[in-house]
Amino acid sequence: MKQEANIEAETAMENGEIPENANEHCPGPQSESAGKSDSCEGCPNQQICATAPKGPDPDLVTIAERMVTVKHKILVLSGKGGVGKSTFSAQLSFALAAMDFQVGLLDIDICGPSIPKMLGLEGQEIHQSNLGWSPVYVESNLGVMSIGFMLPHPDEAVVWRGPRKNSLIKQFLKDVYWGELDFLVVDAPPGTSDEHISIVQYLDATGIDGAIIVTTPQQVSLIDVRKEVSFCKKVGVQVLGVVENMSGLSHPLMDSKFLRITETGEESDVTDWVRDYVREKAPELLNVIAHSDVFDSSAGGALKMCREMGVPFLGKVPLDPKLCKAAEEGRSCFVGDNCGVSAPALKKIIETLMENQGLSKMLVDDAA
Repeated sequence: MKQEANIEAETAMENGEIPENANEHCPGPQSESAGKSDSCEGCPNQQICATAPKGPDPDLVTIAERMVTVKHKILVLSGKGGVGKSTFSAQLSFALAAMDFQVGLLDIDICGPSIPKMLGLEGQEIHQSNLGWSPVYVESNLGVMSIGFMLPHPDEAVVWRGPRKNSLIKQFLKDVYWGELDFLVVDAPPGTSDEHISIVQYLDATGIDGAIIVTTPQQVSLIDVRKEVSFCKKVGVQVLGVVENMSGLSHPLMDSKFLRITETGEESDVTDWVRDYVREKAPELLNVIAHSDVFDSSAGGALKMCREMGVPFLGKVPLDPKLCKAAEEGRSCFVGDNCGVSAPALKKIIETLMENQGLSKMLVDDAA
């Protein structure tokens, strides 16, 4: 409850409003006497008000001017780390670019920037022009910006407190020249902390279409995703939908590795024998997909949570080793037929998202 109160208070103060937990006769966070007057004594926001800059933030005007050329802004969030949020952000960007949209992918996961690797851009650097910072391009219609391009070494740790993270996010928004974009996809870190509050506040005046929240099926993840949904509702960001990622391990049976394990734990590889047996004795199984539930979804998974919290459910993506390999190699899972299990699921989710938000008409308009 204390964290929620702090979020609400900070959001109100950023907007120049008096927070609900303020003392009676509060002079207002933009007042010169904020945090200093007698009526401020004992207020939980006193120190923040006393040290915060007064008046409107001039950088917000610059950000608004930058964002004029961006039609749609989509946040990709997750309550829990390790659920495949960045993989989804990368593949969503690949898919939108393949539809001939102009796409930007902004990585604000300051301490764990994995987007450069997932887009095949490791080792690239940011360049500057008279227009600002230039994104690093995968294709002519898919640009990327990340702190990963700024680190002297890929193993370099980013040990920053909140204010410095917020400053870089603001710099990304006001200094990066994207040009005309149909979509800006923002890949955020897990949780509901500084980066999330900052991106919402900085983009608030420019209009955020909403957030896609990524989870895995088990309750350990869904507990935190519920908090993410609650965060979005508190700060006024529409939840575009929830994606249940790693929804069972699915892959062609013949791609499996088969083992015999003794009572003492010794393993022997019988893969070749099983494959030869299937080809000879059961060829009808050659094209069968093997599926197993990796995570416990007996409590209903993301679908049940969405029904309870009144937010859209976009669909499920299986844990596909070939999608994992595509992410490792920095390529789209939609090219070729390598990701035959996960690519159709992702495509259906993206089509549902476009349809739900009325964005599918953009395809028709562009074709015309």
